[in-house]
Amino acid sequence: MTERKPPGISFESFVDRQIREAADRGEFERLPGWGKPMASLDAPYDEMWWIRRKLHGEGFAALPPALALRKEAEDAREAALAAPTERRAREVLAEVNEKIRTALRRPPPGPPLGLAEFDVEAVLAEWRESRPSAQGPDRGAGS
Repeated sequence: MTERKPPGISFESFVDRQIREAADRGEFERLPGWGKPMASLDAPYDEMWWIRRKLHGEGFAALPPALALRKEAEDAREAALAAPTERRAREVLAEVNEKIRTALRRPPPGPPLGLAEFDVEAVLAEWRESRPSAQGPDRGAGS
C-alpha cells in the first residue's frame, strides 16, 4: 500500500518520488509488455479502447452478423479457388451457401445482408481455369 502524501509537499513531487523509487526497485520491469512499444500510440483516442481490447481478447466478433457473413463468404470464395481439389472447393462452397441460405430465410440483425448463394459451377469453372493444364482429367473426384 502506498504511503499518504505528507503535508507541505506538492502532490506532483510526491507522485514523482514514488514512481522513481518503484523504478529503482525494478517494479516496472515485471509488467506485461515491458520493453515493447505501445500498440496504439499513434492511433486517435478511443474512450472505449479497453472494452474493444477485452472483447478481442475473449474472441468476440466486432462485426454485426450480416457483415461477418459477408466476410466469411469472401474468405470462402478465396478458399475454394485455392483448394487443392475440386471436391474440397465444392465442400467449402456448400458450407458457406448453407449459411447464406439460412441468413436469407432469417435475416440477421444489422445492415442488409446483400449476399446471394454462390453459383458453384461458375466458381469451379474459375477454379479449373486457374489450374495448370498438365493436371489432366482428375480434378479430385467429386464433380
